[in-house]
Amino acid sequence: MTFLTTSKARRSRLRSLGVTVGALVASAAVVLTGCSVDKSGGDSDKPTIRLAYQSFPSGDLIVKNNKWLEDALPNYNVKWTKFDSGADINTAFVAKQIDFGAIGSSPVARGLSAPLNIAYQVAFILDVAGDNEALVARNGTGINSIADLKGKRVATAFASTSHYSLLAALNHAGVNPKDVNLIDLQPQASLAAWQRGDVDAVYTWLPTLDELRKTGKTIVTSREVATWGKPTLDLGVVSSDFAKDHPDVVDTWRKVEARALKQIHDDPQAAAKAIAAQLNTTPEDAANQLKQGIYLTDAELTSPQWLGTEGKPGNVADNLHSAAEFLAEQQQIPSAPPLSTFQNAIYTKGLPGVLTAQ
Repeated sequence: MTFLTTSKARRSRLRSLGVTVGALVASAAVVLTGCSVDKSGGDSDKPTIRLAYQSFPSGDLIVKNNKWLEDALPNYNVKWTKFDSGADINTAFVAKQIDFGAIGSSPVARGLSAPLNIAYQVAFILDVAGDNEALVARNGTGINSIADLKGKRVATAFASTSHYSLLAALNHAGVNPKDVNLIDLQPQASLAAWQRGDVDAVYTWLPTLDELRKTGKTIVTSREVATWGKPTLDLGVVSSDFAKDHPDVVDTWRKVEARALKQIHDDPQAAAKAIAAQLNTTPEDAANQLKQGIYLTDAELTSPQWLGTEGKPGNVADNLHSAAEFLAEQQQIPSAPPLSTFQNAIYTKGLPGVLTAQ
């Protein structure tokens, strides 16, 4: 059985809402087997920090490429594991296989809701989705609007921010999701299906998105979906237990992530070069991808609109609560937890001082 098939079967169990924690823990072994793990520099005498990352342009890839975390924490091993989606990262958190993760806001809203109830906290905002996540229709399919998706085959990675945005777009256009043939595919698998002509449209993220655009038409981007009250974010989350036991490590991690965002703003060429190395593309292509996202400054990160400050969690909690309410309306989760659940899941310890004292 391939990793894709196994992963799809697992997400199907999640969607049935009858999933058990035991089943998730068991499936985590399959997920991790199919992931790419960077074990360079391992030392059995040191404790290990385990980070889950995804291949989308972000400061997280800059930190990984430049080994900033390794340099800042020489007394630790730093193990990076690549995942294909937030759903898989959630599974790994349930199984206690990772400490930090780069994950979309929709999977986080799911993770903080039943039946998962994952004990993690949002400690950073990697980016705000703009044109770097979008719905693209294949040329020749006759799809020119969201309404044209009725009866069409549309692929997206279920339980991802793209899936959330697709459902939000359908809702905005008054299209019943049941009238669309929604297909659960990870980005690379959706590209292969696109090339075979097996799907008519795909909602996904970079870098796959740019490949689809070469032979397709952009119907809507997450930047536009955000104006309809459904913004999506890429977040940095940390295990609550890890944060409690190692607040100094969390502080260091936040500092290097903030350093990466600063580089995106102040030295975009260096940022593009680092990201290109991680995405196996050219610096020019990476620079173009970076221009499509929205990357916050330190001041924006700790503003009331986003993370907030110590004791005063910002509106990212409201954003996650709103996402959970929408997912419940779409019968993706049983119900949305109260706002307090999300406010308690925002890690604001030491903000804004932690980021300004670099």
